[in-house]
Amino acid sequence: MCSRYYFDNDTMKEILDIVEKTDARLRGMQGNRDIYPTDDAPVIIRNATGGIKLTRIKWGYPRMDGSGIIINARAESVLDKKMFEGGIRRRRAVIPAGYFYEWSRNKEKNTFRRKDRDTVFMAGFYDLTDIGERFIIITTQANVSMIKIHDRMPLILEKGQIKDWLLDDTAVDYLLRQAPILLDRETEYEQRTLFDLT
Repeated sequence: MCSRYYFDNDTMKEILDIVEKTDARLRGMQGNRDIYPTDDAPVIIRNATGGIKLTRIKWGYPRMDGSGIIINARAESVLDKKMFEGGIRRRRAVIPAGYFYEWSRNKEKNTFRRKDRDTVFMAGFYDLTDIGERFIIITTQANVSMIKIHDRMPLILEKGQIKDWLLDDTAVDYLLRQAPILLDRETEYEQRTLFDLT
């Protein structure tokens, strides 16, 4: 699961090297901050001419019953969900972050980042809802770098897979099934038990 992530100016610089166009709505957007559900965030999408652009979209689909928002969708079932059909088929997105957070069962905050680069590119999609454009982050089964904290993690794309995810409909099934990369985990404090001390 992913319910908060960090976006900074270094991430923005890396994105600007990838995209062909930047939406004017990004002007004045504050960098170096945590992104929470319902926040506006920088998102990479396909543009009308078949290239890719950076834009600004709010995080989280409204629930059908009006009881909150949905921020994540499972890679294993996203293609089968009617609610997500338009987004995953026609409006895929890449959500860039410096790193993301996950909390343990003991409410300890853990930071996850790539070992080999500064930016994490999370797969997602967006759609036009009753309350405007909204995006969702796709999650997959956690690997060994994450499983101790949570059984889900964002579906992370390599930089070279961004255009495939956004522009190539035939690559979607494969990318949804790819194994997640290993990440570094940091925590300020980790509660330990007698059983952990071996």
